[in-house]
This record gives sequence, structure tokens and C-alpha cells, in this order.
Amino acid sequence: MTAWNLFGAFGAFGIGTALLILGLLSKRLGKATRARSSYVGFYAAATILYLNALLQAANAVLNFAPPDLLMSDPLWLFAYIGLPALGVTLGIIFAWRYWSWLLAERD
Repeated sequence: MTAWNLFGAFGAFGIGTALLILGLLSKRLGKATRARSSYVGFYAAATILYLNALLQAANAVLNFAPPDLLMSDPLWLFAYIGLPALGVTLGIIFAWRYWSWLLAERD
């Protein structure tokens, strides 16, 4: 079970890094176009995913939550499944709001 926790931690860390890069790109674009600063949501989503990666890596090393506890305790279930879902959902919402002008039809 610990190897899978490490794989999950690497995945959450990778997605968090992608959201962090997207936030930095959005900040630079916002400065150039003088758009409102709604890129902070990318940082919040990345922070949530980094928190999940840290939790999964710590559980892989220290093994303080056995697999039966992960699926029975609502707090652990939220930490392992809810945090990544929340982070990715926030990232998608902010990406859609900030970058939707790329898909707008222009004549």
C-alpha cells in the first residue's frame, strides 16, 4: 500500500506544479493586459494539491493510516479523495474563467 501512496503523492505534486505554472503564466498575462487578478485561485488549488501530496507521502513513509482506516473514516476519505478533487475542480473553474477568451469566436 505504501508504494501506491507514493504514486498518488507524485501525481498530486505534478498536478499542483502544473497549476502553479498556470498561475504564474496567468499573472504575467494579467500584468500585460491589465486584467483583474483572478489568478490567485490557481495558487489556492496548487496549495490544496501540495497538501494532499504531503499527506500521502507522509502516510507512505510513516504508515499511520492503514488501508481499512482510509476507507472507513470520513476525514481520511476526504483527505485522500476530496482534497485532490477539490483542487482540480478549483483549477478547472479558474482556468475556464481566466482563459475562456481563447475560445471566444471573433469576426
